Amino acid sequence: MHLEGLEMIAVLVVLALFVKVLEQFGLFEPVVLEGDSIEDEFELSTVCHRPEGLEQLQGQTKFTKKELQVLYRGFKTECPSGVVDEDTFKQIYSQFFPQGDSSMYAHFLFNAFDTDHNGSVSFENFVMGLSVILRGTVDDRLNWAFNLYDLNKDGCITKEEMLDIMKSIYDMMGKYTYPSVRDDSPQEHVETFFQKMDKNQDGVVTIEEFIESCQKDENIMKSMQLFENVI
Repeated sequence: MHLEGLEMIAVLVVLALFVKVLEQFGLFEPVVLEGDSIEDEFELSTVCHRPEGLEQLQGQTKFTKKELQVLYRGFKTECPSGVVDEDTFKQIYSQFFPQGDSSMYAHFLFNAFDTDHNGSVSFENFVMGLSVILRGTVDDRLNWAFNLYDLNKDGCITKEEMLDIMKSIYDMMGKYTYPSVRDDSPQEHVETFFQKMDKNQDGVVTIEEFIESCQKDENIMKSMQLFENVI
């Protein structure tokens, strides 16, 4: 992976690497469903956490009933308890990035899905986030990415927060980063990121600045189209 422009690629990493989670849940494998058998599982499941009914989730997301059935089948297969904890996210990413340390990136991604901040991601949390990533508008997806980078959820991204994200990406890519990473490389890319996005040069990037800058980047806009036909 070439590190040129990684300050912008960070936005893409949020979306692109999450496909690995989809693969882990078997969402790229053909699933044959008969009738409403999966909906019955929604209502009668004996797992520790029972998801909401299909109709309610259908109204809250941009997925069809059949798509929610497929998602639930994969989710329940991988997570019989009905919830995912942070260790599960870390295990998924460690499988796909054994050459590096993906634990911190997985930690940040888990926190973005754990909207209840209770240390676990339910099927509802999972499918709501997935709906934004796969079916949301460009602004929806960029808002989701911004929320990931805004580590303390105060409405703006600081250089310290962006540096933590950058370091987690460098650590995850490990030996496959090219050219070889210098200790100051993440800091350099953070500075470039802020030069592009911090329009009023006040030291923080707001959601408005973030969305405006991303919308002007052709590569980021093209990447948004890659997720429209995943499921």
